[in-house]
Amino acid sequence: MRFAGTKSRALSLSLAGVLAALSSAAVAAPGTEPTAAAAAAEPTTYLVGRGIADVTGEAAEVGMMGYSSFDQKATGIHQRQRSRAFVVADRDSGSRVAYVNADLGMIFQSVQQGVIGKLKQRYGSLYSEQNVLLSATHTHAGSGGHSHHLAYNLASLGFQKDTYNAIVDGIVESVVEAHEDLKPGTITLGRGELTNASVNRSKVAFDKNPASDKAAFPGAIDPAMTVLRFRQGSEDIGAINWFATHNTSLTNKNTLLSPDNKGYAAYEWEHGAKGVRYLDDKKGFVAAFPNTNAGDMSPNLNLKPGSGPTEDEFENTRIIGDRQFKKAQEIYSEPGTPVSGSVDSRMRFVNMEEVTVAGKYTPDGKEHRTCPAMVGASTLAGSVEDGPAIPGFTEGMNSPVAKLLEPFHIDPPEWLVGCQYPKANLVPTGLISEAVPATPKILPLQIVKIGQFYLVAGPGEFTVVSGLRIRRTVAAELGVPIGNVLMQGYANAYSQYVTTPEEYDQQQYEGGSTLYGRHTLPAYQQEFGALAASLKSGTAIDRGPTPPDQSGRQVTLQTGVVLDSPPAGRSFGDVLTEPAQSYAPNATATVEFVTGHPKNNLRREGTFLEVQRLVDGQWVRHQDDGDWDTKYRWVRINGVTGTSKAVITWKVAAGTPAGTYRIVHHGDSKTLLGKITAFTGTSRSFTVN
Repeated sequence: MRFAGTKSRALSLSLAGVLAALSSAAVAAPGTEPTAAAAAAEPTTYLVGRGIADVTGEAAEVGMMGYSSFDQKATGIHQRQRSRAFVVADRDSGSRVAYVNADLGMIFQSVQQGVIGKLKQRYGSLYSEQNVLLSATHTHAGSGGHSHHLAYNLASLGFQKDTYNAIVDGIVESVVEAHEDLKPGTITLGRGELTNASVNRSKVAFDKNPASDKAAFPGAIDPAMTVLRFRQGSEDIGAINWFATHNTSLTNKNTLLSPDNKGYAAYEWEHGAKGVRYLDDKKGFVAAFPNTNAGDMSPNLNLKPGSGPTEDEFENTRIIGDRQFKKAQEIYSEPGTPVSGSVDSRMRFVNMEEVTVAGKYTPDGKEHRTCPAMVGASTLAGSVEDGPAIPGFTEGMNSPVAKLLEPFHIDPPEWLVGCQYPKANLVPTGLISEAVPATPKILPLQIVKIGQFYLVAGPGEFTVVSGLRIRRTVAAELGVPIGNVLMQGYANAYSQYVTTPEEYDQQQYEGGSTLYGRHTLPAYQQEFGALAASLKSGTAIDRGPTPPDQSGRQVTLQTGVVLDSPPAGRSFGDVLTEPAQSYAPNATATVEFVTGHPKNNLRREGTFLEVQRLVDGQWVRHQDDGDWDTKYRWVRINGVTGTSKAVITWKVAAGTPAGTYRIVHHGDSKTLLGKITAFTGTSRSFTVN
């Protein structure tokens, strides 16, 4: 992610003005060989269930989340975003965990609080912050405004209630569906490597790490893909496929909501390979593609936005997604290692601004402390590989005092450069958090155990070496091979980046975005180590300080829908532009309708469009706005009268059955008095040859 607004000059002004006011074989690190014990393990029969639900937010006139450019406002939908959930329960002890991966930029703490609150209302203590792991794919093409911290809501002009509710409700529904789907089943664990879907975008920082760290990543990337395969009896029901790459194939010039490359990978497996139709009310295969330690991993293989392997950002999205899908399916199809053993979890909240870190975890062997959160100047430079920078800011911007002291080889005095040295400080978000909830300080840290497989859930973007060090710490504390431990980033809350101290010193984009200072990673190692010790011993651990509920402090500057009006002589749903009479494969059909604002009804678990095919005299839905080949665009015609149109396109993919088709638009209009009325428009029919 780019810190809110880091890709636009508008953010720098806003910040200054607003804020300154399971086995080792299956998940082994590169070079780790299977153990005989792992190969011979017998599977444990768990209760397993899967679920999926829609989390698509407002599709027009709302700032998008990820790049946080003030110029990037949603104008429609390419593909809907979804939450995918799996529940695993130990049949002997009753202990369980719920794992969620959602097509979102981040899981903000606001979302965790909302989801846990609703699950508690429904299930009591059965699902809690202790055993529910919420993670995001990190798409940069979703609607924003669902955080309770100002820094992440700037580009969306504040908190957007409808988007927030869509996300929370969708995640809860996916967990409920997984819970109700619980049946006896087994899990197997597989691993492989994928080397053509990521590149290190911050190699100058990566190269400053010790040789022992870099040796784990010969190509400066984390190529590991880890796959959990879920079965109920003899039926395959789903998979979780972890791989480290930024979900940023689509650039900040795109304004259509999309789950990006990881969403396409899930769609290709679920819809393309398994025949899942999301709007059908029946169970289907669920394929989640979460991220791991992807902080410095980019899918833009040519190291510039929207470039690599082609110069078409949508084609890149498809290709990078397809590569993840195919590798995951290959691993999934292999025998794998049975997952066996108990189910357990630990979670505690930690004030990351006030951690005293023991010398055991620090580079110099001395005790250090983390710092109040501060945004570095190089944050506003952005990562040029994934998005344009703000003029005047460059990666590598250090404190000017650091440069003066370098020739003398002395430690800078605390009073001169402060705790965040050598960061060139820009916005002291931690110092103003009481007045303005700008960035979080109390964060959830969690470890989930499923048999011999451990997920370390961290609330940020961990670089590959940061993830490696945490995995080593946790594995050593648990007394298990490092291959049994996986870093799950973008989990349960969001606090930007986590770099190693050596990477931090370079103050590239990721280092400038490491909020709590040079010893942020050592603090995480220490705190995750404590969680691992509690998990190993089977003892409880203190929950830690309760993060504040900031829901009552939210504001928005985004205007709502005042009214919708059709053009003179027209009605809502009327066709403005009809399709041609026929289309050949690879051609694109376009239809325009008189419409209302999509904010009137998000149509979650529904659709704004249908491509219908005539089958035996009946019109049958062929595709909708969750499909890759369709696009729904909302276009404002007159802001004073509230007149707008929907532009629906359908690319007729090769292999589309010949026949008769039509395009249908579903929308909703709003009167000046606030009444919302649904309508449907239908194009004339056309043929596909």
